Amino acid sequence: MKEIKDREQLKQYMQANHLESVFPEQIIPHLSLYGFAQEELICSQGEPLQYLYVLVKGKIKIYTTSPEGKTLILSFKTPLEVIGDIEYVRGIDFINTVEAVSSVLMIGVHHRWLKKYGSEYAPLLTFLLDIITQKFHSKSNSLSFNLLYPVEVRLASYLLSVSFDESDSLYTGQVSTVSLTDTANLLGTSYRHLNRVIKQFCAEGLIERSKGFILVKDREGLRTLAGHNIYE
Repeated sequence: MKEIKDREQLKQYMQANHLESVFPEQIIPHLSLYGFAQEELICSQGEPLQYLYVLVKGKIKIYTTSPEGKTLILSFKTPLEVIGDIEYVRGIDFINTVEAVSSVLMIGVHHRWLKKYGSEYAPLLTFLLDIITQKFHSKSNSLSFNLLYPVEVRLASYLLSVSFDESDSLYTGQVSTVSLTDTANLLGTSYRHLNRVIKQFCAEGLIERSKGFILVKDREGLRTLAGHNIYE
């Protein structure tokens, strides 16, 4: 994480996302703009809450880990999204792990300022309520997706999600295969079955597997197979 000490850039992102009226005036001076590199962890499941983050640029991946160490993707998110909202309202540690899929910009504010100035500020509470209800709807969809859809559909959706960057100039269509075991866990399947589906996708011309990465060759074919990008 790197703090970007540019108040004008912060102001531009606030205006672009209509956030000026969300936070009370007393909190504005305590807002900061933070940058996260691709694959950098923004927060980890079980960590104490310190900041509330608002995603204003980039894409993030949200996943959960069971007590046995198995992980499962919940969703991918693009702006506008909030990290730490449920935890702030309930006063608990981070529920899930959040990782940057692309380079990411977040507006962050320490929870002590929220408690001091925002606990009774209606626009902020309304904003958080709207975001939280959207999350419960998305979580219901993602859990149904992992339970009801075959691995082929889940993998197609996953590849579409992680191979895309919001800037076309940075789009490569490549997905790292450094740890397919982790990918299998995230998709809720076995390593062996994931490998079979990858071979199937290669035979169908949807992807190409090279040393260290998978190259997406047919995004439209994957999109047709996925039906809709349910992870997002």
